[in-house]
Amino acid sequence: MNRTFVAMGSGLAFFAVAFGAFGTHSLRDRLSPASLQIWQTGVQYHLIHAVALVLIGLIAAHSPSKGVKTAGWLIYYGVLIFSGSLYALSLTGIKVLGAITPLGGLCFLAGWATLAYSAWKDSTPNVIS
Repeated sequence: MNRTFVAMGSGLAFFAVAFGAFGTHSLRDRLSPASLQIWQTGVQYHLIHAVALVLIGLIAAHSPSKGVKTAGWLIYYGVLIFSGSLYALSLTGIKVLGAITPLGGLCFLAGWATLAYSAWKDSTPNVIS
């Protein structure tokens, strides 16, 4: 599972950088400043959580617990839902898409909480070191 998370996180990071560049160079003149800000928020959370997913993969190599795996999947789905809905909202202007975004945020929160709990309860020596 650790290789899966590292690969998924790396792929997500690739697309976060690509979407950031696309927003800066191709959307700047096509979107309103508010829509461009929504796009950039999606990119920011996308990239941060892509890196987190890589780190979760590395942690899973040392502590392959169910909690770490669950945290990885929650972070992954958080990127898809949170950033994906913001990308769609900024491109289409369909406001109902903004109602989906908090579900992705909840996935992020649940992922971080699950990772913290897993690290706290894991009795394996040198879990993260």
